[in-house]
Amino acid sequence: IGVLWLGWNLMLILALYWAENGIVGVINVAKILMAEGPPPADFKWRVNGRPATSLSRVGTAGFFCVHYGIFWLVHGIFVFTFIPAMTGVGPFGGGVVDPSDPFGGFGATFPDLGVLAVGVVGLAISHGVSFWMNYIGRGEYKTLSPAEVMTQPYSRLVILHLTIILGAFVSIRLGTPIGSLLVLVVLKTGLDLYFHLRQHRDEPNAGAVIAS
Repeated sequence: IGVLWLGWNLMLILALYWAENGIVGVINVAKILMAEGPPPADFKWRVNGRPATSLSRVGTAGFFCVHYGIFWLVHGIFVFTFIPAMTGVGPFGGGVVDPSDPFGGFGATFPDLGVLAVGVVGLAISHGVSFWMNYIGRGEYKTLSPAEVMTQPYSRLVILHLTIILGAFVSIRLGTPIGSLLVLVVLKTGLDLYFHLRQHRDEPNAGAVIAS
């Protein structure tokens, strides 16, 4: 809808997906702090040489905030610098910087903040509903350990990041026509659905509520 009828461009879509990753991270902190289950026998993640399972809930949440936060921040830097540089806008794009831009050239790379805010609110509601109905309502927090929950976002986000970056390159190469933006959105949404169903498939009371 946004691409076809509301004029959403590549930067707005990428900024929205980046913001969504932040929402996923915030909700995952809450999930870590609520997790009560034992770690799986084959769990191998380590933190500073120690098994991740040896950390308390608060320690696990703290480590996740730092580790995931850096990951999220670097992705944001990429979105707001490297992509504009490739499209020729903003301070790194080689174009002429508007002297009236209060952001020193970065204003050319910023999406419409009002539209972005609406999208962020919608995504927050969606992920919040999924958290409430699946993680709490279906009792997933009773079977998952804090360390296990800590690792859940990474496999999804790595693949999504690669997909989004590849889609962005294709869009830039083709001049960001509506068709290429739609492919990016549909591909990302399809992967979201796949990872959502896979994450909840093996949990008790199978039949996850699809809200995220």
